[in-house]
Amino acid sequence: MQFMKNELQAELTNNILPFWMNKMVDIHRGGFYGRMDGNNVLHPDAEKGGILNARILWTFSAAYRTCQDMRYLEIARRAKDYILDYFVDEVYGGTYWTVEASGRPKDTKKQIYSIAFTIYALSEYYQAVTDEEALLVAKGLYSLIEHHSFDRKKNGYFEAYSREWVLLEDLRLSDKDANEKKTMNTHLHILEAYTNLFRIWKDDLLTKQLKNLIVLFLDKIVDKETYSQRLFFDENWNVKSDIISYGHDIEASWLLYEAASVLGDATIIAQVKDVTLKMVDAACKGLQPDGSLIYERNAQTGHVDEDRHWWVQAEAVVALVNAYQLTNNAQYLDQAQRAWEYIKNNLVDHQEGEWFWSILPDGTPNHHDDKAGFWKCPYHNGRMCMEIIHRSKTMG
Repeated sequence: MQFMKNELQAELTNNILPFWMNKMVDIHRGGFYGRMDGNNVLHPDAEKGGILNARILWTFSAAYRTCQDMRYLEIARRAKDYILDYFVDEVYGGTYWTVEASGRPKDTKKQIYSIAFTIYALSEYYQAVTDEEALLVAKGLYSLIEHHSFDRKKNGYFEAYSREWVLLEDLRLSDKDANEKKTMNTHLHILEAYTNLFRIWKDDLLTKQLKNLIVLFLDKIVDKETYSQRLFFDENWNVKSDIISYGHDIEASWLLYEAASVLGDATIIAQVKDVTLKMVDAACKGLQPDGSLIYERNAQTGHVDEDRHWWVQAEAVVALVNAYQLTNNAQYLDQAQRAWEYIKNNLVDHQEGEWFWSILPDGTPNHHDDKAGFWKCPYHNGRMCMEIIHRSKTMG
């Protein structure tokens, strides 16, 4: 474990963070560039996404807390200032989906997934420097989600709204998603955001809603027979998807346990621990002999997407280490180390920095999708490194 921790600390500080500091800071128009393609060509006029900027803020705030390097705090502060200046809607509240390269609002819809990431990031920044403005904005965004998005009749959270908070017809995060009113993915990242906010703000309603989210996963989202997650639902929680997402399942396994642990309810922790381990075992059905985890499978047709996406491999490392810590079963730790070996030997771009988007089924890097962009960020792989750094301190 110590050897993997040393390698991941080096990966974080020598590869992942320097890439974003040296290549993605927009020195001309503020904030960060919106895109570098898979051939390492910068697109300085690309739109800037709220998700990417929030994930940069979270990563560098967490990196400063982990490493106490002032350079990381400078980048975190830059991200925080840019989000507050350009992404926060001062008229209607919430955050924009995208802005132009200049910072002018572009797509002004209120996607709850993106707002949740901003809460997650601002909460992390507050933990780094006790910035009251960051906490105040995070609380405000939380209140907006609860006021507009929470379904008081059927439970859960609706997906997306217009700038003026009218529920949209097209609710999707991306073209590949089903157009349904409730999704696992958005609930997972509200859970993640509320967990981080709860660390610094023990509000009574937040306590209730964090517990409610955990129970929603146990009752509605995690399939009690397969222990994979159902991905899409209508407003009445009828299931609208046949896809098994190995990456989301393995990521949710440890985020769910983290949420229960932070909440501190012993009964919930015991329930979640059992489900967490079953979710990891279910997701491990997607593990390959080389240590990698494939992307997803259609349970109805049997079609398998064999791409090895960067974020899926990163989440596998954390979830497998978490399972090892919960069970002391060395097989989980061995699988985590093999997953890291796969990442190191295949996904890390040792020449240009950062990681490739994915490795294709033929074993070659995917240059068609971005090296950095709307979805490609330093959060999954950076968080993997920091999780192992922190966890290794208690594992020896």
